[in-house]
Amino acid sequence: MIKLCLAAALSAASAQLPLPDGTFSLRWIHSIEKIEWREEWRVDANGLDLIEARIKGSGAGMEPADDAVLRDGWYVWQPHNPPLSKLILARSGVVADHRICVGGDCRPVSDYIGGTDAIVLEPCHAP
Repeated sequence: MIKLCLAAALSAASAQLPLPDGTFSLRWIHSIEKIEWREEWRVDANGLDLIEARIKGSGAGMEPADDAVLRDGWYVWQPHNPPLSKLILARSGVVADHRICVGGDCRPVSDYIGGTDAIVLEPCHAP
């Protein structure tokens, strides 16, 4: 089974999150615009692949892509970026924690590793 590894950037806190179908969603509220952002990710041998992004509006640093379509109140698009080896989530403390959703179960990142420092997401590699 594919797993997503979460690690606090400034402490030893870490967790492994099983991904039954290899995918997860990442959700958060933009710290300035207070607008929700959602991303759908796939984890595989190549890394973390962003397969869809959606936002409820636009504003400072969060403009939808040129090919985004408005669907049910969300601007939705499929980014065309190469897979990432890791993703670092900043945690400002100004807004609610990032949420990770697996199979419809959405939880704050702090439920998995606590703390307030940056979080590193990456595929777990078998020993």
